[in-house]
Amino acid sequence: MTAAVVVPVKAFHAAKVRLAAALDPAARAALARSMAAHVVAAAAPLAVTVVCDDPVVADWATGLGVTVGWTPGLGLDGAVEAGVAAVEAAGATRVVVAHADLPLARGLATLAQPDAAEPTSITIVPDRHAEGTNVIVLPAGCGFRFAYGPGSFARHRVEAARLGLAVRVVHDARLGWDVDLPGDLDLPTDAELARACGPSGR
Repeated sequence: MTAAVVVPVKAFHAAKVRLAAALDPAARAALARSMAAHVVAAAAPLAVTVVCDDPVVADWATGLGVTVGWTPGLGLDGAVEAGVAAVEAAGATRVVVAHADLPLARGLATLAQPDAAEPTSITIVPDRHAEGTNVIVLPAGCGFRFAYGPGSFARHRVEAARLGLAVRVVHDARLGWDVDLPGDLDLPTDAELARACGPSGR
């Protein structure tokens, strides 16, 4: 099993506009860059492809030593689909798609391991509100159609059903914490995470 990670990264200067009440533009850009770097690091030792349409992001990703998927004009869904197709063409048998705004992310390589009972299943890590899709793991070549945005967790489960693939839902307190609104900047403590995760860490 060869897994690879796709991380869609929005232009840093245009990211996280809903944090404007708490952070000025420079601080928002710095936060977006920091979180994206954290997600890339959380993918180790798997190969990472950053899909983007911004030259600053492309230069940043190149500096980290990861592959750049240049996806102008495709939107989020199209960019992710292009990134998934690219890593599959390079030989990946499972693909992890992780968003770039997960400041507590870790263990993406472990998440990429297939379920022993359902090796072709899809794994979804929803956000902590069970609305969005923070991380999704797919078998290569399954033809999955992405539909990000509010309610994507439910839509992605429906898409898996359309393909006849089982879904494993992982509620992970760390991977479920994304940053969209000012309140999200108040990160949970290790003790709070431990209580939320339980003994297994999920």
